[in-house]
Amino acid sequence: MSNLARKQHETIHKSLGPKEVPVQKVQRLARISPGEKILFIIFVLFVAFMAVKIVSVQSTIYEVNKDIQDVRTSVQEQAKINADLSMQVDDLSKYDRIWEKAKERGFDLNENNVKVVEKR
Repeated sequence: MSNLARKQHETIHKSLGPKEVPVQKVQRLARISPGEKILFIIFVLFVAFMAVKIVSVQSTIYEVNKDIQDVRTSVQEQAKINADLSMQVDDLSKYDRIWEKAKERGFDLNENNVKVVEKR
């Protein structure tokens, strides 16, 4: 066989022979297993539960702080009222005023019948 015949034979044989098919790589999608899905759902539920828990605890703390402030305000108001009443007691218990009220009611000073009372 001559070279020309051989070349033709090879070209025919190549064209009739098995054709090379380009190999395509199949990319597998990342499949999530049922166990991973369950773990993910549990994690999401846990995060949601903790978020609700944090909000409810913060709400409770806010309410307690509000009650504390209300009590402090009422204590301050009562302390002011007590201070005012103490000042009134001091004013009403002055000697001159007591002597004046005694004279209005007909009492007089008898030195033989005077007893000294000390404050405690």
